[in-house]
Order: sequence, then C-alpha cells, then structure tokens
Amino acid sequence: MAIPGLVGAGLIVIGAGLGLGKIGGSAMDAIARQPEAANKIQTAMIIIGALLEGLAFGALILGK
Repeated sequence: MAIPGLVGAGLIVIGAGLGLGKIGGSAMDAIARQPEAANKIQTAMIIIGALLEGLAFGALILGK
C-alpha cells in the first residue's frame, strides 16, 4: 500500500472513532435526560454504530 493509501486509511479510522465517540456521548446524554427511553436510544445507537462501521470498512477496502 502506498503512502497516500496509508494516510487515507488513517483518516478513515480517525473519522470512524470520532463518529462512534460522538454517538456514544450523545446517547448517554439522551439517556440521562430520559431514562425511560433508554431501550429505544440504545437500539438506535447500535444501529447507527453498525452502519458507521460498515461505511468505514467499505472505505478502507475501496481505498486499498
């Protein structure tokens, strides 16, 4: 893999990590505000996290 590919892969991993951190933090804030909606919030968080991970893996494969 060439140097630009490695830089792109690094940016993808950093972006995915920041996105997952933002999702997790926002979900915890929402659960703290409305504990009765925790199951719905957690389900949405897991689905969005899975989609983000899939997008990151796809970008890594296409960038290779």
